[in-house]
Amino acid sequence: MSNSTEQELQQFELPTRTDFPWLTSVITVLGVVLSILHIWFNTLATLPELWVSATHFAGFAIICALWYPAHHSLKRSKLALGIDILIALGALACLLYIPFAEDALYERGVKFIASDWVFAILAIVIVLELIRRTIGWFIPVLIVLCLSYVVVWGQWISGIFHFPGLSFETLLYRSFYSSEGMFGSISRISWSFVFMFILFGAFLVRSGVGDYIIDVSRAAAGKIIGGPGFIAVIGSGLMGSVSGSSVANTVSTGVITIPLMRKAGFPARFAAGVEAAASTGGQLMPPVMGAGAFIMASYTQVPYVNIIAVSVVPALIYFLSVAFFVRIEAKRSGVHQVTTSSAPFLKVLLSGWHNLIPLGVLVSLLVSGFTPTYAAGLSIISVIVASWLSPNKMGLTAIIEAMAQGARNMATTAVLLIGIGLVINVISTTGIGNTFSLMINDWAGGSLIIMLVLIALASLILGMGLPVTAAYIVLGTLSAPALYKLLAESQLLDVMVNGQLPEQAQAIFMLAAPDQLSALTQPMSLEKAQQLLALVPADFMGTLLEQGLGLETVGLALLSAHLIIFWLSQDSNVTPPVCLTAFAAATIARTPPMRTGLTAWKIAKGLYLVPLLIAYTSLVSWDWVSVLTVGFFATVGTYALIGAIEGYLEGQINLFLRGLLGTLGVVLVWPDLPLTARIVATIMFVALFIYSGRKDRQQQLAATPSSQS
Repeated sequence: MSNSTEQELQQFELPTRTDFPWLTSVITVLGVVLSILHIWFNTLATLPELWVSATHFAGFAIICALWYPAHHSLKRSKLALGIDILIALGALACLLYIPFAEDALYERGVKFIASDWVFAILAIVIVLELIRRTIGWFIPVLIVLCLSYVVVWGQWISGIFHFPGLSFETLLYRSFYSSEGMFGSISRISWSFVFMFILFGAFLVRSGVGDYIIDVSRAAAGKIIGGPGFIAVIGSGLMGSVSGSSVANTVSTGVITIPLMRKAGFPARFAAGVEAAASTGGQLMPPVMGAGAFIMASYTQVPYVNIIAVSVVPALIYFLSVAFFVRIEAKRSGVHQVTTSSAPFLKVLLSGWHNLIPLGVLVSLLVSGFTPTYAAGLSIISVIVASWLSPNKMGLTAIIEAMAQGARNMATTAVLLIGIGLVINVISTTGIGNTFSLMINDWAGGSLIIMLVLIALASLILGMGLPVTAAYIVLGTLSAPALYKLLAESQLLDVMVNGQLPEQAQAIFMLAAPDQLSALTQPMSLEKAQQLLALVPADFMGTLLEQGLGLETVGLALLSAHLIIFWLSQDSNVTPPVCLTAFAAATIARTPPMRTGLTAWKIAKGLYLVPLLIAYTSLVSWDWVSVLTVGFFATVGTYALIGAIEGYLEGQINLFLRGLLGTLGVVLVWPDLPLTARIVATIMFVALFIYSGRKDRQQQLAATPSSQS
């Protein structure tokens, strides 16, 4: 990679104070201390969660204040460093104040004294500033708007968003001291699940797993036509489970895969788009799916291992969809074979078999019922032990480097999640989340597809200013209840239409429509079922759903709602005008950023197709036969739709065949169609695939004599 490219890629990295060697040593020591403390917090410690969250905040606030200057022009300024040292000391003071002031506060009947005001405001200001310098202005402005809504301008608004207001003292108490503010549930997720898995990823990278992933990807796909493109898909998918950041994933794998794709003959913009789309999918690939998956487990109360279990097939559909684009472009562009690895795949896979031990340990512990934090802790130990089976043995120095790097990787995420806790506090305090859900439900008019479009638009707008995790938290808090309700009610209507409503659920209708009980025991029209459901009071709807569908089905509906939002939240990585992942890939490929973003957006169509499949099919369920059946036909249907979009399969296809191919794709992904229709559509697709290949070969043979003459 050229020096100019390296310099341009630095725009996707935060400026750091690397010119102060003593500061680098301080950050390293602090990172190691924080890593050891968090391991203790998550295993043996019995401290109050407020104290642990405050320690989490103070430690990573110190790293952010010292390591990331307020502006890139200040990275060498000693005056700016002196000010940031004061900010770091302020964060430390906030931590030390809480244990000494908490009991006294409650003895006064939660009445603030001067010091309470000072430290509560100081903590919020520090969070706002550190988020601004590491993420940007959007989130601090959002936090200020939310906090001021509670105490000032909420009472000025009329209509559904009117809020009578709270005192500034109450707001500060809920923000600083309570379990609902900046040190609340989101902070707890940050210092437990998120940090432990980021630390696990840092140990994996330090042990050499990243290089092993690239080597395996090269051996698996390097010898086939379009191989470099498939290396990007495989390597980015696997690397995403380690890095946890789509931009970092793009930079780390793209510097290898994008030049390889260009050398093979892929257009530069397509190569960058493939890398961006594949790297975005890295956060969707189990067993580690980024911070959002842990927050999802907390929101839904569904075990993390269950979330990653139901996410396997959707992730495969996504990566296969990217691979289909690669295959079609390879055939169309006449991409030639580039040998990237002469070693047999099995030999490369077995040569680094020890690298698979930590992931095996992690999955085994999760399946066995251990908590994610405990599983991550033991998996970190397994990384160290497994490295002793390789030439790259991890000694004390490597362990210290991994802990320090894990803490540095966590710093920006920690302050972000703590700040987002302030937003979530406002949403829960004001009830604006329920109001927003009712508003979305009203706009959708009971239509699931309209609601999905509204959520997709909201995620795109939020994604322009929020990182993926923050966008998912905000959007999930606001819209997941409405989406869950619509998904669950849709399933309940199907039960009522088939006349299979359980007796316990029928009893609830006695409160609203006792004269209709006889109709509930037999099949009915959808319109009739909707009329009956509309008669049930809102207070009883939750009980009706549990009685009518069962707790497992209701839980899956809630999980499906959050998975849909989680998937849609990823689209900001590849959707213009703000798509940092695509811009990073464009920098490596030397292509126009916005046009590269449009290409990446086209290739990442699975980000929209999979949520539709989750909403309308049984892709997320515990019936694995049904899941695999839906997954198979959806995969074939995806290939058909991509072929119709591109006008190409194994060769060029005319307009009529494109229309036919698009129709077959719709049939294969459309819900509730007979199995026979899907099988016929699959056979027709295979026939079209073979036909296009034969026709292309005939055209090549026909053109050969003329070209020779």
